[in-house]
Amino acid sequence: MDISPHPWQRNPSPVDLKIVSGKDLLPHIADLARLRIEVFRQFPYLYDGNPAYEEHYLQTYCSAELAMAALAIDREYGLIVGASTGVPMQYETEECKQPLIDRGFDPARLFYCGESVLLERFRGRGLYRLFMESREEYARSLGLEMCCFCAVVRPDDHPLRPPGYQPLDAIWKHFGYTPEPSLVTYYSWKDIGQTFETRHQMMFWLKSL
Repeated sequence: MDISPHPWQRNPSPVDLKIVSGKDLLPHIADLARLRIEVFRQFPYLYDGNPAYEEHYLQTYCSAELAMAALAIDREYGLIVGASTGVPMQYETEECKQPLIDRGFDPARLFYCGESVLLERFRGRGLYRLFMESREEYARSLGLEMCCFCAVVRPDDHPLRPPGYQPLDAIWKHFGYTPEPSLVTYYSWKDIGQTFETRHQMMFWLKSL
């Protein structure tokens, strides 16, 4: 039996970027869930993905007509190998909006940047920059004034932190985002190796457009 990896796994082909929004996003929800489960299993999220959580999380994008995604598509095989999502903050959940409201931000003026997930073998091609630029350009087209996202906070001595791990903080700052340590929310999910969900602190990053 031939157990060698598929050519798509050995030699990734060039990638095209496609922007979808509104109802055109719906056919890609399953691919987005697949990517989230695979990529977020890695540190720092350590997410032990399950379809029920994905269905709940992605409902925001299913129900928001102004949601968008930048899709990275393998040119040769037509497979989605990465995605970056966003939605006007007014469509986000209360747990996401309320910390901003408490600090005096108007959700109607904000654009929330969701995940940017990309399979490891397709990294290092400048796609992350395109993801960032695509979301910001879309936010500007809607007349919004600021982009934001939140990222999980893990202690430096976390037992599953890989040797030599480098957080993305420097990259986010390079793209103009500023961390707000006092502006946080909490999401619950089950970490790999655990038997139940736990709450995780998520810190906001902001950028004026």
